[in-house]
Amino acid sequence: MPYNVKQEHRAPKVTAPIPPNPALPRVCVIGAGASGLAAAKALCTAGVPFDCFEKGSEFGGNWLFDNPNGVSACYETLQINTSCPRMAFSDFPMPADYPNYASHDQVYAYFRDYVDHFGFGHTITFNTEVTHVRRGENGGWDVDIRPTGSSAESSANSDTAEYETRRYDAVMVANGHHWDARWPDPGYPGHFDGGQIHAHDYRSGEQLENRDVVVVGAGNSAMDIAVEGSYRAQSVNLSIRRGQWVMKKTIFGKAADQIALPGWVPWWATAARLRIAAMLSGGLRRYGLPTPEHTPGQSHPVQSDAIRDRLDEGAITVRPGIERLEGDRVFFTDGSEAPADLIVWATGYRVNFPFFDPDLISAEGNDLPLFKRMAHPDRPGLFFIGLLQPVGAIMPLAEAQSKLAVKTLTGDYELPSRRDMTRQMHEDDRRNKRQFYDSPRHTMQVDFDHYLLELEREMRRGKVAA
Repeated sequence: MPYNVKQEHRAPKVTAPIPPNPALPRVCVIGAGASGLAAAKALCTAGVPFDCFEKGSEFGGNWLFDNPNGVSACYETLQINTSCPRMAFSDFPMPADYPNYASHDQVYAYFRDYVDHFGFGHTITFNTEVTHVRRGENGGWDVDIRPTGSSAESSANSDTAEYETRRYDAVMVANGHHWDARWPDPGYPGHFDGGQIHAHDYRSGEQLENRDVVVVGAGNSAMDIAVEGSYRAQSVNLSIRRGQWVMKKTIFGKAADQIALPGWVPWWATAARLRIAAMLSGGLRRYGLPTPEHTPGQSHPVQSDAIRDRLDEGAITVRPGIERLEGDRVFFTDGSEAPADLIVWATGYRVNFPFFDPDLISAEGNDLPLFKRMAHPDRPGLFFIGLLQPVGAIMPLAEAQSKLAVKTLTGDYELPSRRDMTRQMHEDDRRNKRQFYDSPRHTMQVDFDHYLLELEREMRRGKVAA
């Protein structure tokens, strides 16, 4: 059945964690965002000894506004693009009084209750950065950590910075992939006299107040920033080089993604559902947006309930790609131009693991082939949690990945041989390239329901007999 956790009222209830079993492998979790919390909870409830390191002083990752870790892309008006029931962890529903699409502060409150309910807050070490991860001389993994925060930052660039090395049997990487901003490379010809920011550094409409703004991009953040700018800025031009299907989040008064299909149905059925949603949402060609070269479902969904209204009212002008910059004006490929004193580059992110040496792990072009998007066939004991881009929410998928990783560590599940993992990776890669168009964003794309079903089947296949 489709993943759809029922929303209900429930008071946080602390669950006594299982004491760590020293006979089990010791694990390092990197990051305490949504995926890191899923990993920590799975490890804690299974009694696997572990440390979870978070660079900042709070958990929540991208869903915490002004996160002290300095890498969150959360902005004031951010809402989820997946409905609450489909975003929730399988054993912890979101509150029934939440709207269809929760705001960032509601998501953070949900994470806080999740940590309290399962009682694993004590396992997170805050203000601690993982600086280097490497293979141990006798197997396992050596992890270098250092304290962050005001006292540590003053000495971070000096020889007195406090570094510590700890040894682990396994590492679960949950550092996220929406923090290393990708700027246009190469840049555009000419020069620009105004300000430039990446969407990662956008926080509120105050940054757009009374400005002539050009927003570059066609993703969810570009739509949100353009809409907010239409109320706050002097002018807003939305530069879109490649067409996208922009879905409405709500159809017939219901969250659009609540019309879901079982994971076992073929992809063409899921694609057909997305085509219907695109048809019901209505096209954007009449507003000047380029017609997408791909069909709905071949790209990561872009959703906005407000963009059409603001376009109808003439508050946002759609432009094609940029040709050149010239002082206080931006020139576009159709020969048009617009005044600008601020460009917002909503141009995506690079997948980056600053704590790995490139010859050990790298993701050139955002491509890191992994078995089931989580296990490296040549790096035993290394798991990536949440390193995917679903047609749906990451949280339930990170939860399922964490369960599989924990079963591996406890001996309840055995990964396939390297040969079989590699063969399956190639098959999955060929399938994904058929389903999604070629771009750095879609190297990690998965279909939500089908992926959950895949992990369930894999856990059954690799189950170790008692």
